[in-house]
Amino acid sequence: MIEFGHSSHVGLRREHNEDTYYADPELGLWLVADGMGGHEHGEVASAIARDTLVDEVRKGTPIGRAIQLADEEIIRHSSRKAEALPMGTTVAAVRLHGDDFDMAWVGDSRVYVWNGALKQLSQDHSYVQELIEQGAITAEQARTHPHRNVVTQALGVTDPQSLRVETIKGTLKPGMQILLCSDGLTEEVEDAQIASVLARADLSAQECVDHLILAALDGGGSDNVTVVLIRRR
Repeated sequence: MIEFGHSSHVGLRREHNEDTYYADPELGLWLVADGMGGHEHGEVASAIARDTLVDEVRKGTPIGRAIQLADEEIIRHSSRKAEALPMGTTVAAVRLHGDDFDMAWVGDSRVYVWNGALKQLSQDHSYVQELIEQGAITAEQARTHPHRNVVTQALGVTDPQSLRVETIKGTLKPGMQILLCSDGLTEEVEDAQIASVLARADLSAQECVDHLILAALDGGGSDNVTVVLIRRR
C-alpha cells in the first residue's frame, strides 16, 4: 500500500510560487518542479513541465524521455513569446509501477530515499556540486556559497542536445519512503533534520510533509518550498 503527502508554500520572501508538483497514485507519477525566470515565467515553465510529463507518462513514455520532451515544449513556448525571455524549471520525478520505480531529474530539485537512514539519490546539476566534485569546496561550504543557487542545466534553458537527464531505477520495499523536494527545503533544512522527521513512525506522510514545510519556514523561508513524500506501507 502506498501512502503519500504533498504541499507547496510560497515561503516568506517571494511574492509568487513558481514551484509546482503532481501526485497521482493511479498513474504512479510524483514530481516536483521549481520554475525560474521572474515575471511569472517560472510559474509557466514549471506548469508546462508538469503537464508534459503527465501527458507523456499517460501515453507510456519513459520518464527520462518525457523530461526531454518537456524541455523542448518549454523552449517552443518561450520562443513564441514576443519578449522571448528565458524561462526554465528544474524537475525531479518518480514513476512507480508495482514495487519498482524509475526516477529522473534535471537541476537542483532533489530525490531522497529513506530506508532506516536518509540517502540522497539525485545529484544536483549545480555550480557548487561541480566545485564539490572537483574538490574545491566541501559540501558544508556549499551550503553557504554565494553561487549555491546557480544550476548548470534546467528545462527550457538547456539545449535539448546538451540536456543530461539522469535516471535511476530501484525497488520501493515496505517501510521505505521517497522524498521529492525543491531547494526551498534543502536551502533551509539540513539532511539530519529531514531524517529526524522521516524517522517518526507516529506521523502520517502528510504530517511529515507539513513538518518539513514548517521547518523550512522556521529556517528563513527564503524561497518557495515544495515537498512530496511517498511511503510504502
